[in-house]
Amino acid sequence: MGGTETIAMVRLRGMGIFRASCRGIACTMALGATGAAPVWQLADLSWLAGHWLACGPRGETAETWTDDRGGVLLGISKSVRDGRVSWEFSRIDRTADGIVFHASPKGQQPAAFTAVSITRNSVVFENRAHDFPQRVSYRRDGDRLVGRIDGVVAGTPRSAEWRYQRAALNAVCPPG
Repeated sequence: MGGTETIAMVRLRGMGIFRASCRGIACTMALGATGAAPVWQLADLSWLAGHWLACGPRGETAETWTDDRGGVLLGISKSVRDGRVSWEFSRIDRTADGIVFHASPKGQQPAAFTAVSITRNSVVFENRAHDFPQRVSYRRDGDRLVGRIDGVVAGTPRSAEWRYQRAALNAVCPPG
């Protein structure tokens, strides 16, 4: 499998309904006559499980994800910055729309984002109809996890990124 192929590409190739042409980092894909959507599984996101901690000069963010047992990954995020606390409950499960990230942030309405890309170490979810963000993504590199949200607000691109380190459950950032 080439470095740019997703898990879904390999599964579709095995079913005889996918072919890809890759040059450098660009790939073009063609589906066979079935026109099948990507065949992702929740287990493809097993790399997300664990406790992740981001430490910064103004505070910390901790994010914890379960594995996919029972057909769902559950997540919780808590940020403490400048004496303020924010949090979010999340889940990733399979619906009729595919693999879906459901976010329920403190003080906001829940929102659902559908997976548009899953690889061995990254995932991108989108909901273009949502006010902000329109995209939620995670990328893992060893003991590091990058979470990112991005989209457009009033015609202006906006984004936020969290750089986590794998940590023991309930670990806290060192003082200072």
